[in-house]
Amino acid sequence: MSSDNNKKGTKKQQPKGPKNYLKMFWLGFLGFVAAVIFFFLCASWGVFGQMPTFDELENPASNVATEIISSDGKTIGKFYLENRVPIKYEDLPDYLVNALISTEDERFKEHSGIDARGTLRAITSVGSSGGASTITQQLAKLLFHGEGSRSLPKRITQKAKEWVIAVKLERQYTKEEILTMYLNKADFVNNAVGIRSATRIYMGKEPKDLTIDEAAMFVGMLQNPAYFNPVRRPELVEKRRNVVLHQMARNGYITQEESERLQKKPLALHFTPESHREGIATYFREYLRDYMRRWVKENPKKDGSTYDIYRDGLKIYVSIDSRMQKYGEEAVEAHIANLQEEFFIDQKNNKMAPFYKINQKEVDNIMMRAMKTSERWRQMSEQGKSESDIIKSFDVKTEMRIFTWKGDRDTIMTPKDSIRYYKHFLQAGMMAMEPQTGHIKAWVGGINYKHFQYDHVGQGARQVGSTFKPFVYATAIEQLHYSPCDSIIDSPFTMPRGRYGISKDWTPQNSNRSYRGIMTLKQALAGSVNTVTAKLMDKVGPKAVVDMCRDLGISGDIPQSPAIALGAVDLTVSDMVAAYSTFANQGIYVKPIFITRIEDKNGVALFNAVPETKDVVSKDVAYAIIKLLEGVTESGSGVRLRTTWQGAGYKRVTGHPYKFTNPIAGKTGTSQNNSDGWFIGMVPNLATGIWVGNDDRAAHFRTMTYGQGATLALPIWGIFMNKCYADKGLNISKAGFPVPENLSIRVDCTRIVQPETDDVSEGALDTEEFDF
Repeated sequence: MSSDNNKKGTKKQQPKGPKNYLKMFWLGFLGFVAAVIFFFLCASWGVFGQMPTFDELENPASNVATEIISSDGKTIGKFYLENRVPIKYEDLPDYLVNALISTEDERFKEHSGIDARGTLRAITSVGSSGGASTITQQLAKLLFHGEGSRSLPKRITQKAKEWVIAVKLERQYTKEEILTMYLNKADFVNNAVGIRSATRIYMGKEPKDLTIDEAAMFVGMLQNPAYFNPVRRPELVEKRRNVVLHQMARNGYITQEESERLQKKPLALHFTPESHREGIATYFREYLRDYMRRWVKENPKKDGSTYDIYRDGLKIYVSIDSRMQKYGEEAVEAHIANLQEEFFIDQKNNKMAPFYKINQKEVDNIMMRAMKTSERWRQMSEQGKSESDIIKSFDVKTEMRIFTWKGDRDTIMTPKDSIRYYKHFLQAGMMAMEPQTGHIKAWVGGINYKHFQYDHVGQGARQVGSTFKPFVYATAIEQLHYSPCDSIIDSPFTMPRGRYGISKDWTPQNSNRSYRGIMTLKQALAGSVNTVTAKLMDKVGPKAVVDMCRDLGISGDIPQSPAIALGAVDLTVSDMVAAYSTFANQGIYVKPIFITRIEDKNGVALFNAVPETKDVVSKDVAYAIIKLLEGVTESGSGVRLRTTWQGAGYKRVTGHPYKFTNPIAGKTGTSQNNSDGWFIGMVPNLATGIWVGNDDRAAHFRTMTYGQGATLALPIWGIFMNKCYADKGLNISKAGFPVPENLSIRVDCTRIVQPETDDVSEGALDTEEFDF
């Protein structure tokens, strides 16, 4: 019996059967599947990090650049954190889409966000046969969690999030929308975010205008844009492009022969960087930026929040014409670059260069002011450096990159020497405007925004010299009913002490210290005769002239002093052009317009410009002023626009003569010591004003040979207008100014005394003996 019990106790366990193994396998497999499902559920619940909400999937957060669009439909600039302007699927060429699918995701149209075959291939080959990220997964990464981590656990959780988001994106969007979002979001480096910015920056064209090989280049960059950078590594980019072309042939989008032919083509880059300091209309864009910062605060969204000009994708339609802007910048560069050479020659024997008529103490004061407003001074002050240490640092030689008209140059000099070097450079401000609409068509605020940020159109007010005289004449014609043909005597004139509040007698002098006797008002303005203008001021009084200027839209400070008759007042180029335009617009002032329309990213209008106008003078008076100003270009300081006159060094500075034959109304101006040169010229549908001088008024040409407005500024107008006339699409008028019906003011002066020489200089401002 005991033996039976022992047998029972020592009975061997039966081996597990096939059914048990199968059961364990399925339990393990189902457990694994459940774990995977739970893992992905955890990812979708946000256990591994925040996941996008439904609203975020519907409207994925992105920074969309604000576009600045010219009147001729060109994008001339952007405000952005990411330089990205989205486009629609229909604006993408088919071969760009085909190249992308062929290279990045061959089964894109078949899967639902995750390519099972590609994933299995990647796992079995341990990644040696390439990754398995679909275009949708890549979009998910771009939109919601950025670049992957080097940590394996984090990479796994991020991949899970990526898959979950990709599936949600596929449910939410069409394939076309996913492709478009991906190309709009991809970063192509060099401030090119999105395919539209990329094609404009690298090729200078819109995506729809790409050729097949160009489209292949952009798709090839997507693998690693920083590495496949066509500006830095063109050879690698070309090889990568050829891989894309091969893939397109392999997938049947192009023929093998076509692929081989396109692979032989070189990269055809037209690299035009888009940054806040590059491109055209840089000064205007900065002026516009400051304006828009104020505008968005005053015009909030419906929910009360403020538009962000860097993120909200506004479209700002401006009055600037990209062609005229280009011609204006070219004209300024062409003239000032040549004129600058003469300025350096002029300064060779000047111990105080570039300053004239000041002593060493005054030079030291100028340099100290410049040092204290420099970036170096600001940074060292913030670091707690003493003033004496900061001043010493300006005498220590250092490596720097400086501006020259032949390109930026690396050099070694002290910061103080660099300040003095930059004070040698002549600056310019130029604005062109349509008198009838107020639309500003060109705005050139300086010679190079990268090195000189001060805007000489809307920001800088300078002494206007003889360009102020037409305002005195306009006041006299309106109030005293004079005509351009009325006679006046050019003779010595003294305004006695006490008159209009002056503290001592004022005896203005003509520029050549001579007098011509009896002359018409037209001749007097053509010759810019100081004594005649002073006599007219004496008859109407400073207040009446100031009131006229206010009606003409001039907002700058104008003292009620007789000295303003000769231009002893600082005004901006923009104010002067708008005021002159009133005469070309038959006496109606139109406030300058630079924004015509603002839209949100959906095309909803937020602003439409409404012209602001004011009747200032009658059509007859306005036309009389136009005839006076025509006299300046017929026989006065502007006559060189019409003749073959060369003058001393004139051809060297300005190039060939212009020989305009059409009616031109204009006026030159020169301030005291030749510090400021002006010319404002008008044809019926375009008024253009130009100022030229140094930033520091103590820096200027020594004599009137180059220091007067007829040589400093007038040539820029000539170059600009020649370019505008050559572009027939601009329709710049060569006709005469419209004559009012029943004109009551005599303007046809049959007896006009011609000057002795075509080289007529305008009267320079003479205020040295006048206490104002």
